[in-house]
Amino acid sequence: MTVIQKKPENPIAHLTAEDIELIGKELDTIRQEVRDNLGENDAKYIRTVIDVQRKLELGSRAVLLFSKFPPAFVLGTVGLSVAKILENMEIGHNILHGQWDWMRDPKIHSTTWEWDMASPAEQWKHSHNELHHTYTNVIGKDNDLGYGIMRVDEDQKWHPMYLAQPLWNFINACFFEYGIAAYDLELGKNLASKKRRNDPKFRAGVKQVLKKIRNQAAKDYVVHPLLSGPSFMPTLVANFTANVVRNLWSHSVIMCGHFPEGVETFEKTSIDGETRGEWYVRQMLGSANISGSKAMHIMTGNLSHQVEHHLFPDIPSNRYAEIAPRVKEIFDRYELTYHSAPLVKQVASAWHKVIRLSLPNGWLAETTPKNAPAQLAKLYKMTTGGPKVRRALQSKAAA
Repeated sequence: MTVIQKKPENPIAHLTAEDIELIGKELDTIRQEVRDNLGENDAKYIRTVIDVQRKLELGSRAVLLFSKFPPAFVLGTVGLSVAKILENMEIGHNILHGQWDWMRDPKIHSTTWEWDMASPAEQWKHSHNELHHTYTNVIGKDNDLGYGIMRVDEDQKWHPMYLAQPLWNFINACFFEYGIAAYDLELGKNLASKKRRNDPKFRAGVKQVLKKIRNQAAKDYVVHPLLSGPSFMPTLVANFTANVVRNLWSHSVIMCGHFPEGVETFEKTSIDGETRGEWYVRQMLGSANISGSKAMHIMTGNLSHQVEHHLFPDIPSNRYAEIAPRVKEIFDRYELTYHSAPLVKQVASAWHKVIRLSLPNGWLAETTPKNAPAQLAKLYKMTTGGPKVRRALQSKAAA
């Protein structure tokens, strides 16, 4: 049975078991109707996006041949950044989900596509498609929730090391593709013991990732800069900048979909005996959308419709906007909160949660300009004291 992490109010307490299964049947109907209606217009959409992305990347790299001239540097860097975002978000992510496998085009298929990311496609599909989408927002099961390095819920015991999580999160955002590769490999767990480090499967995975990183680095930081001749350094900087912009953007979009205030997390036992309807409800409560223009939706890979994506990960992304009103109507009818807000608001909410959970429970809410010195002194004691001191101060605050 789906179990929400301990909260003062349970958002699904008013739903009966029959309600939950009816929700599942309604959503299954929406999914099947879309699947039955896929056709040439959908195929034309993804082929057009791929064509535009490739021309944009090629054109941007051509402009960067002259990147020692500032206008060419700026134009080429912006174009390459957009091209890399499109390739990752609307193209690579969705193809690797199998959204376009129905076309039976061997060039646009989840089994053959490789993308411009540090993670090899096969490793990412396992950690993302098989694990994340199965265990969405289940603490201790879903690595996309906090990326394995952050405190993501009030029920997780606070430790002073979490004070640094805003910094770790920012560093992870800048080099997001490498962070993804690391937790695709379950690096922390596998490096913890000699037995795991020497496991042939793990060592083969590391070898794959290093080869992928080497090939990417050679392309972006050696081959293309060398082709630019006198513009070697500006081209190298432009490629590095485009990769960082892509990483920051994709990290922000994913944070908005999983981590804003109000998005629910779930206990580790929540999937025990979980029905189809309960799985759907968990996706509904564990996701948030970003409102905005059609261009913004494309640039997010339509993960701005994260609710719809989590409900229907194998439906082509261009259909999410079409089915979103029907999904929202189900939320409204069953009195569930459909989290959706503009990008800036969702990013701010997600970062607020990162900062709030980096501190002891309630510390941020209790702190005002007047009591800030006393609160900082309390935080200092909790940071430098041992577990007994932390427990005593937290118990006193709770009382």
